[in-house]
Amino acid sequence: MNMTPLPSQPTALGTLRAVLTGRAQPYTRPGSRSAIAKQQRSGPVAVGAQGLEDDEQGDLRVHGGPDKAVHCYAWPQYTPWREELAGHAAAQALLAQPGAFGENFSLDGVQEAQVCIADQWRIGSAVFEVSQGRQPCWKLNDRFQVPDMALRVQRSLRAGWYLRVLQPGTVQAGDTVWLLARPQPAWPIARLLEVIDRRDCTPATLREILALPLPPSWQRLFQRRLDSGQSEAWDARLQGQH
Repeated sequence: MNMTPLPSQPTALGTLRAVLTGRAQPYTRPGSRSAIAKQQRSGPVAVGAQGLEDDEQGDLRVHGGPDKAVHCYAWPQYTPWREELAGHAAAQALLAQPGAFGENFSLDGVQEAQVCIADQWRIGSAVFEVSQGRQPCWKLNDRFQVPDMALRVQRSLRAGWYLRVLQPGTVQAGDTVWLLARPQPAWPIARLLEVIDRRDCTPATLREILALPLPPSWQRLFQRRLDSGQSEAWDARLQGQH
């Protein structure tokens, strides 16, 4: 994959607070599997095109693959969640340490409003590209024991985002996140997540988004909105209803 020319001076965006991986296990509903319960890793962790060494996904139809190789979540976003979910004991226990949202990278210093689609980062010896934001699913409802948790995450725009791997290498907690290139500064992840959640079908907005380097799933989502003038149904994703 060709990379955008790198600036002469990479910019420090933040810090990799924790690296987490997990194996797929039977989950809460009959026939379901998930690797959302990830554990922190110590020392260097290898990164390849499909993600982190010893990491798995429970449903490869919607998770994993090169466009969702690494899931990121901003550690400072845990603070508003602790406040919002103050009466939920299971949620509070999860929010006591990184990994509540099934993230691979817990990050300090960078959030959805400060991350743009197609950003290129170096962390450790690996190089990544921001590929898309997360569209949360019903597995968060069950994990947090909050029936509308996935919808809350979507509405908050604090959903996290995914990276694809441009250059394999190794990463470890404490590594600096270096911004190497930002070809799409007008499109932070929070803005794209807002278009999805607000069911924005404005043709000019959708055409601008479709000109971005989107993964196939998002290309289809926004093209269908443009073609139909309507937003997609969310019940299957947010509640597990078909």
